[in-house]
Amino acid sequence: MILAQSLYFSYTGTSPYVLRDIDLDIQDGEYISVVGENGGGKTTLVRLALRMLKPVRGSIETSARRVGYVPQRDSRADSGFPITVSEMLNSYRKLLKIKDKRIIDEALSLVGMGEQHSRLTRSLSGGQSQKTLIARALMGTPDLLILDEPSTGIDAASQEDIYNILRALNRDKGITIVSVEHNLTAAVANSTGIYHLSGGHGHICTPRQYAEEYLNAKV
Repeated sequence: MILAQSLYFSYTGTSPYVLRDIDLDIQDGEYISVVGENGGGKTTLVRLALRMLKPVRGSIETSARRVGYVPQRDSRADSGFPITVSEMLNSYRKLLKIKDKRIIDEALSLVGMGEQHSRLTRSLSGGQSQKTLIARALMGTPDLLILDEPSTGIDAASQEDIYNILRALNRDKGITIVSVEHNLTAAVANSTGIYHLSGGHGHICTPRQYAEEYLNAKV
């Protein structure tokens, strides 16, 4: 689903590199959490996968038919121009040139927001706002969903809801998930694999291996 080979990237185009000699092969149907220290290149890697950035050397390709993207939630955006949940998703529907308006109901139902059509987005809780962003990303039926720190700034109960939704999308809908994570407990509990970035390099491991090696915990 995502294949990176000998990938190098820096924002200047020269050394020092944010990412160095990255090899990564994410298969269809996996749920991969990308973890590592702050500034270690996690968000940069997903932006490369989304073609928002171009490698300096090497390559990164995706075979997804359609990609859904959930960026980091910005609480400052919640206080902007008044718009309802339905209006927000309808604008995105038009951008995707999807004629059937029922896609809005279907997307909101998948994230448990089916009764929130008329709510102003700025009146939503952090968890509800994040669910709305996930619903937006699900419009167009993506086979790959990329998220950037999906539980940031959200209370514990809402975090549990979010990860339940992501597991169900992966397990029941077969959507491949790649999630940049600072929530290491959630990464271990929910992922099929962990991609650990450190010093510009990365390696893949199982959740059990990651927990035992880096969190000193048994799972």
